[in-house]
Amino acid sequence: MKILNFGSLNIDHVYEVPHFLHPGETLSSSKYSRFPGGKGLNQSIAMARAGAIVYHAGKIGENSDFLIDVLKKDKIDTTLLDTTGSQTGHAIVQVNKEGENCILVFGGSNQEITTQYVDEVFSAFQEDVLLVLQNEINNLEYVLKKAKQQGIKIALNPSPIDETLKSMDLSGITWLILNEIEVVELGGSENTEECIKNLLERYPDMRILLTLGEKGAIYQDKDTCYAQKSYKTSVKDTTAAGDTFMGYFISLTAGGAEPEEALDAAARAASIAVSREGAASSIPMLCEVRS
Repeated sequence: MKILNFGSLNIDHVYEVPHFLHPGETLSSSKYSRFPGGKGLNQSIAMARAGAIVYHAGKIGENSDFLIDVLKKDKIDTTLLDTTGSQTGHAIVQVNKEGENCILVFGGSNQEITTQYVDEVFSAFQEDVLLVLQNEINNLEYVLKKAKQQGIKIALNPSPIDETLKSMDLSGITWLILNEIEVVELGGSENTEECIKNLLERYPDMRILLTLGEKGAIYQDKDTCYAQKSYKTSVKDTTAAGDTFMGYFISLTAGGAEPEEALDAAARAASIAVSREGAASSIPMLCEVRS
């Protein structure tokens, strides 16, 4: 199955710091790096490296050809990209000594998606395709409605969570991949188990994947529930851990793998990713995960 990722593309400006900045503080960074990023781009690369055929739709501005080159390097189809954006989205990323990150995102051209462009993208897919989405582009609700109308299966990562997304109809979503903060916001309880129960009562055909960081992950649908452990490693940078996990899980699931198999591979891939610097550059190839 082909995968269409309608998602964000960013330039990540990464600063290594002894600790995250406090209000009013000036702090020297020990290292600066520039990486390709954005949840959309990261997840496309993760899915491609896990073996999927991936098409990426999204919008960038001038002087961002290196983002296209990064996608093409992993054989991701970029013919649907809109390059007429005003300013490419970017992120300021602080990484502390423990490898934890703190991220400030400017949406830029990711927030310039028009309904006309959405229609053009969907007109290119008259065959079976799986749609992957995050909450880093505008007109997300229109994309969700369009996909539901065409009977396209959807995997949504509702990050970053906001009030607009919380009010959207999520009934067309097959896979909802979210973290502990997002499940509380969408599930209406401080208890994660209760949140999952509430979501499945509201959307009985949904499959929920809850990522728990170093505690692993939980997969649950109306019939089954699996707990996945994390794999311990030396942590350098956690920036793309969640995107790697989601990308591997969706790619392998779309390829026919059972949830347990896809979960384990996703956990291994995320473990490798956090042991490396950068976002997209840290995502492993499938051969590395299998070995």
